[in-house]
Amino acid sequence: MSEELLEQLEEWHEEDEFEEIVDAIMEIPEDERDYELISHLGRALNNLERYEEAVEQFLSIQEEGKDDPLWHYRIGLAYYYLGLYEDARKAFEVADHLEPGDEDTLEFLEWIRNKTAPKPAKESTTMSYTDPDVLNFWDDGALEADQYVSAPPTDELIESVEEALVFKLPASYIQAMKLHNGGIPRNRKFPIGDGAQDYIEIKGVLGIGREKKKSLCGSLGSRFMIENGGYPEIGVVICDCPSQSEVVMLDYRSSGNDGEPEVIHVDKANDYKITRLASNFEAFIGGLEK
Repeated sequence: MSEELLEQLEEWHEEDEFEEIVDAIMEIPEDERDYELISHLGRALNNLERYEEAVEQFLSIQEEGKDDPLWHYRIGLAYYYLGLYEDARKAFEVADHLEPGDEDTLEFLEWIRNKTAPKPAKESTTMSYTDPDVLNFWDDGALEADQYVSAPPTDELIESVEEALVFKLPASYIQAMKLHNGGIPRNRKFPIGDGAQDYIEIKGVLGIGREKKKSLCGSLGSRFMIENGGYPEIGVVICDCPSQSEVVMLDYRSSGNDGEPEVIHVDKANDYKITRLASNFEAFIGGLEK
């Protein structure tokens, strides 16, 4: 394999031209593809969310990859997004053994623990949207509240916004927006650790609509923030943050576009680092603190 081809594959990877990588490698006869080429192919298929094909490629070089932490990490990632959490856990544990302390590997292991842990009968922090006191959740006297708050959405508007976003919005989010469509919460900090400073802070919650700037399809809404901020196209931005380099998103990677998304924080200034916040929107809202 030529150094020129390897450099081109890396350049395409840096430019997110993953289809180019797949096409170039698939043009090479199968019996001429070595471990490095197939590794590039599997990584590109992962980035294209073609996880079953990625697993097939990685398994074809399983013997050669047994001592390579990257091989275990990449097949673990594919297993994770296929919902095969036990297979993913085993792969990430081997990756961690071969290369201890890798931050991304440890993050996936934590996500798997959260997904597979027994669920309590009832989360005490979860907010009920049928409770009239839910309206006290919002600070309608906040200076910028008017940029977020719209009239309750009709079913027709919800459907058209979902069509524009290409994602089905969670039932708990829709229920909340029918009671109070977007706004600035009184509690805006979500803890992510044990320390007093271990939290992310949101600025407001985007409502369902187009008219208000800070609604999902508004001029400063989800598509605007993703396209102009370079955030990953894995879901819907539902909260902006005091820092313009951070957003909170619904993450549909493990659920599919019609499933129940997780809630994540994305930090553009930290190489678009993704931090999982909650298993669903309701748990995220219920976990906000002052």
